[in-house]
Amino acid sequence: MSLPASRSLGRLYLVATPRADLPEADFIARVAAALDGGVDTLQLRVKDGEARPYIALAEKLRDLAHARNVPLFVNDRLDVALASGADGVHLGQNDLPIGWARRLAPGFPAGLSTHAPPQALGALAELPAYIAAGPVYASPTKPGRAAVGLEYVSRVAALMPDVPWYAIGGIDLTNVEGVVRAGASRVAVVRAVLDAPDPAQAAADFLARLPALEAV
Repeated sequence: MSLPASRSLGRLYLVATPRADLPEADFIARVAAALDGGVDTLQLRVKDGEARPYIALAEKLRDLAHARNVPLFVNDRLDVALASGADGVHLGQNDLPIGWARRLAPGFPAGLSTHAPPQALGALAELPAYIAAGPVYASPTKPGRAAVGLEYVSRVAALMPDVPWYAIGGIDLTNVEGVVRAGASRVAVVRAVLDAPDPAQAAADFLARLPALEAV
């Protein structure tokens, strides 16, 4: 199973992470604004969340995303991704192995995080839907994980000319152009869009700094 042609992977991937100090209605409104501004791939990331509320929130974001022909991925939880009608699951290096995910849900798209060249090489054999490379810069969403820097971005760009991949981790409007110069044509963001005063404008500003995929 692959992504529908109308919901293909885009250039600007938002990892939407709810926070205790942000009411759900405000969180959903900010995600909707980001989508309206141009976010073209979306992930819901709920750490340590119980399944039923995770599914309920994923269903709401699915409706927002699909209304705009944007694919939705669910972080970590294959069960939540399937139950909510999401388009795929995103897996980390310590999550359910991608091979097991394929046994449980044959053909269901899965993205995979990588943090070092051996992991990127291993991911090539797994043929995930896409690869995330990072964290490029230190990020509070990944406390304790060392930044991999622009060198890793360049290594992944050389390794994966034909595999969709996203640079991720601490990327904002002040440094995204350097990430692009290092070889990235797609980036994933969290706070730089979702916490911006105007998420729609922030998303549009990011897209203006990213190259067209056809030019890569």
